[in-house]
Amino acid sequence: MRSTCSLYIDTGYLLASAATRVTGTSLRSGIHVEYSPLISSLVAAAEARSGLPLLRVHWYDSAKNGVPDAQQERIGELSKVKLRLGRFGVNGEQKGVDLRIGLDLVAHARNGASDVFFLVSGDDDLTEAVEEAQVHGVQVVLLAVPTVDGKPHGVSRHLIRAADELDSIDDAAVDAAVMKVDRQPLPERIPPEPTAAPTRPTVTVARSVVRTPLDLAAIPQGPAAPRPASVLAYSTSTGSPGRALPGYGDGDGDGDGDGEQDRLIDEVVMRVLASFKESATSDDKLELKRARPSIPRDIDRALLLDAAVVMQNYDLDEGVRYRLRSRFWEKHDEA
Repeated sequence: MRSTCSLYIDTGYLLASAATRVTGTSLRSGIHVEYSPLISSLVAAAEARSGLPLLRVHWYDSAKNGVPDAQQERIGELSKVKLRLGRFGVNGEQKGVDLRIGLDLVAHARNGASDVFFLVSGDDDLTEAVEEAQVHGVQVVLLAVPTVDGKPHGVSRHLIRAADELDSIDDAAVDAAVMKVDRQPLPERIPPEPTAAPTRPTVTVARSVVRTPLDLAAIPQGPAAPRPASVLAYSTSTGSPGRALPGYGDGDGDGDGDGEQDRLIDEVVMRVLASFKESATSDDKLELKRARPSIPRDIDRALLLDAAVVMQNYDLDEGVRYRLRSRFWEKHDEA
């Protein structure tokens, strides 16, 4: 059997890191991705780096109930691409993706599928799988997305130590395939100048008016009930508001939270909000408004991931999670 290389792509890591490079936050809705050229550039990098032909690309992502959406189906139809899907948990976090990557790395290494494995991920949970694959004589090379400063983005130190090498994806390839979404507000329509109507008899015809749910939502319903100063929320999957932490978000400035940590939380929240507002459609904004106090899972995931990166802590405690979600609504209302 001829020697080959294989490519294992953690889509969550790839897109979150690329989005951070382009927009400053990991919110995936803030970017548009040309998947075919991006995958082709990764294949070319793996083949050039190893000097071996590619056996296969393994593309790992999450999907609702494990069923691929239209975009994922198109990716799975690309040449030499194998689609491997996990699912979303009740809190909006992906489930089964890391396990699938780890199992595939070990099984393919045991079966001698390829000589060199290229892993596009930074997840600490893959460390043991990398080490087990190496036991079977496979070389494992990490491919990281570079930050704007040229450093590898969001790669666990444990994973770096376990892998044989760490290399960066060509930044030009990322910039060419990943673009920032910027929905400019529509220009205000200027009504045409009224024209004189002809002096002739007119006939008025009564018409029924059909109102859509969006129309009904726009009708003023009287004064709204005041919202609490601090609303803490989980993802839309749970719909359950959290409990306010003592001394935080009550406006007295005597909070128990660490000042530097609070500054980082505000920094993360403002970046995610800015990216959302630049890329969101009117329907997206209406959905966010209707979901309150819950936070849509893509926004919630970006908040948690960005906070984990800036705090260098990939196991955020409940206190930090509560404060992130609380500050999201507070900053949203201030804007």
